Amino acid sequence: MPRAERERQMIEIAEEVFAERGYSAASMDDIAERVGVSKPMLYEYFNSKEGLLLACIQQSRTALREVTERATVGATSAEDALRRGLFAFFVFIRERRQAWSLLRHEMALIGTGAADEIEQTRRQQTDLIAALMSGYFDSGDDLRAEASAEFVVGACERLAIWCERHEDVSPELATEYAMDVLWSGLSARAR
Repeated sequence: MPRAERERQMIEIAEEVFAERGYSAASMDDIAERVGVSKPMLYEYFNSKEGLLLACIQQSRTALREVTERATVGATSAEDALRRGLFAFFVFIRERRQAWSLLRHEMALIGTGAADEIEQTRRQQTDLIAALMSGYFDSGDDLRAEASAEFVVGACERLAIWCERHEDVSPELATEYAMDVLWSGLSARAR
């Protein structure tokens, strides 16, 4: 199996194990067994259990960025861009529950580099939203655009956690709830 393909397989299985058991309880032995490789091979690829966790978070961050960026292509207004991006986010967390679980459980990961990786994910989404906003909103106030983007990211993260407790809330409904609150404040700045 080519190295890149084997690495993806290791990351996918590790993501499952970390999501099932939590980082502390997950073992490299179990991950290696599920992948069908030796434990030393995992260490050869990732150096440590933390290195494997970081690779999982990085892969999830990349996937989230790709999904949300792709969703906003062709948006015709600020409202349309926000709605499309929010919907893509809520679909991502519904369809990629294990990845979402890794991205949101930072308190259990303190002491690892994972907290920094998770913050990088938030920063990535904030930067994407701020860049989108600057294309639709009055320019010249980059600080306000960044602050607004931080608010959107924080609010959506909390709403996504709430959605986990309410399985009946679809990505469409979560998007509508978010738009109800977020768009009323942001629309005052739209061109």
